[in-house]
Amino acid sequence: MDDTTDLRGPSRRLLLGATAGMAAAPVITKAAPAAAQGQAASGKIEVTLSVNGRDYRRTLDVRTSLLDALREHLQLTGSKKGCDQGQCGACTVHIDGRRVLSCLTLAVAAQGRAIATIEGLAETDGTLHPMQQAFIDHDGFQCGYCTPGQIMSAVACVDEGHAETDDEIREYMSGNLCRCAAYPRIVEAVRQGRDRMRRG
Repeated sequence: MDDTTDLRGPSRRLLLGATAGMAAAPVITKAAPAAAQGQAASGKIEVTLSVNGRDYRRTLDVRTSLLDALREHLQLTGSKKGCDQGQCGACTVHIDGRRVLSCLTLAVAAQGRAIATIEGLAETDGTLHPMQQAFIDHDGFQCGYCTPGQIMSAVACVDEGHAETDDEIREYMSGNLCRCAAYPRIVEAVRQGRDRMRRG
């Protein structure tokens, strides 16, 4: 008979499993409405997202990323799914005026906050945002796949005050990758967009 198991006591896996179970237990209480308990038990929850000034109510899996919610459930496909690991920047959106990677943000965490996507950047009459126009003027794209994320980051760079010099633009846009390597034109576009945003 091998007594090593008894000598070691509970395994690390068992201890972690028990701890996780105790941590999750308070999430569903007897006081919660039956419908909410049913949703939580099924892994789904009702979410209201405020996107580009409009509220959307959807029932989503609690693990749904903001990017998947936008693309698959709201049909707002401007934000692109590139690496889906937070490395390429193609999914960049704004939450409360700050840029975030929507592939790494849970949709449930974005409730009650103002979300802006590339679809909401232009004016309601169709007039392009100065940064959108600048990317066109300077041909700051080739295949165009990364362009929505580039533009959303560029607008945020200007708003954050991180677009004063070309070096600063390169540094604060470095989280957005362009596989076509249109970087010099992107810098030119950000510079023009910055100037027009400040004038307008």
